[in-house]
Amino acid sequence: MTCAHCVNGVSEKLSALPGVASVVVNLDLGQSSKVNVRSVAPLNLSQVAEAMDAAGYQLVGKS
Repeated sequence: MTCAHCVNGVSEKLSALPGVASVVVNLDLGQSSKVNVRSVAPLNLSQVAEAMDAAGYQLVGKS
């Protein structure tokens, strides 16, 4: 991600997933940016990956 527009796109796609309470994107230019998602229930990892793909990015790991 390179700008606030990118951050907003990712946040919008992830926030639309059922159960998502908040999304925080830590933009790190030139590196892999980090996205923290809080939910009220467990999330389906494939749905998260699909949302990231729809925003134009790839899910590379989870913690």
